[in-house]
Amino acid sequence: MLDAPQPTIPLPRGPVPHAPPQPGRRSIELKIDGKSVSVAEGSTILDAAKKLGIDTPTLCFLESLTPVNVCRVCVVELEGSRTLVPACSRKVEPNMSIKTDSERVRLSRRLVLEFLASSVDLSTAPEMQEYIERYAANPERFGPAAATVAQPVKIDNDLYVRDYSKCVLCYKCVEACGVDAQNTFAIAVAGRGFSAHIATEFDAPLPDSACVYCGNCIGVCPTGALMFKSEYDMRRAGTWDERRQTQTDTICPYCGVGCDLTVHQQDGQIVRVTSPLDHSVTHGNLCIKGRFGWQFVQIQPAGKQEE
Repeated sequence: MLDAPQPTIPLPRGPVPHAPPQPGRRSIELKIDGKSVSVAEGSTILDAAKKLGIDTPTLCFLESLTPVNVCRVCVVELEGSRTLVPACSRKVEPNMSIKTDSERVRLSRRLVLEFLASSVDLSTAPEMQEYIERYAANPERFGPAAATVAQPVKIDNDLYVRDYSKCVLCYKCVEACGVDAQNTFAIAVAGRGFSAHIATEFDAPLPDSACVYCGNCIGVCPTGALMFKSEYDMRRAGTWDERRQTQTDTICPYCGVGCDLTVHQQDGQIVRVTSPLDHSVTHGNLCIKGRFGWQFVQIQPAGKQEE
């Protein structure tokens, strides 16, 4: 016992561990729209295009998710390739020659946008509307009898609604619910072909599924198919107006993780909460309390009237 450490005498500190340095990546030279660019090995064509300031439209792509290559909006023309290639996932190779705005590329993007807009309600997808205008897409040319995915809105909880008539099957919600973020696997793509749709296991109601209501699927949805119940109610009442909304960045008060919140307010009321994609802690993800647990801020104390 004489050699036992004494509680009053601090033990000497060992060396502080350091992460080993990352191995350097060689640079890859390629040409995009006639301009030379150099990017690190392992980068995608989309990364290289961004470095040149080229705005490539994307729909199923998100920086925090694994590319799934399903929307084909980002396709580009690669010299020597029989088909157009997806910029979001195709890795760069030395001496590639790429066209991002050729007539073949524009035609492909235009057709994809027309097919989507002719069958899906894109009224709450402003970015898609911009793409439609940029590529002069005309969804109406397919006529009023075009196949649609119109269906009733699913409202089975007080936190968010599911309007799959706006769903473009981008898989973002599935990826966010799976290994890329939440690892809950409450939703997946069910069916094949025209019958493909986003569903819970056995198409069970959301409260009976594995959903933990983190809302990360809402955070990545590009069309409003998944929407805060508060936003849905305000849109139905005609009071939703993003021009009157302010955004305030803060820290979630519920635990010590330090998640960043962006609080959206309209007329002095919180209408929704999001998290920035580029935050090192959350990468856009939150838990049920961080995303939905803000109603207590707006509860008036008993006996106190609103001024």
